[in-house]
Amino acid sequence: MVNHHEYNNKTLSNAKNLRRNMTKEEVKLWKALKNRQLMNLKFRRQTPIGDYIVDFFCPDKNLIIELDGGQHNELQNIEHDALRTDYLKCQGYKVLRFWNNEVWNNFNEVIEIIIREVSE
Repeated sequence: MVNHHEYNNKTLSNAKNLRRNMTKEEVKLWKALKNRQLMNLKFRRQTPIGDYIVDFFCPDKNLIIELDGGQHNELQNIEHDALRTDYLKCQGYKVLRFWNNEVWNNFNEVIEIIIREVSE
């Protein structure tokens, strides 16, 4: 498994920038995950793992949560996301992906899916 602390300075700089400029969907989900509010689990946001920056990461459960906007439905991004997800899974991480509209329209279901995943 990749040590999620292995990353270069550019990746760290990008992660810090993403933390300062979170999407409104990321802010909404982060409010539910931060400060061990969800099942007393520690979540990190915009965390570098290898060459990637994941939206949310729970190190205790090796769980990654990604929120995807409409640009992720374009062919080149679908292929990139599949390669990225495969890489992360090969490193031993479980990856959950949600569309941004799910955060707005089915927030309770998103939280239930996350709880179910961390309960296993």
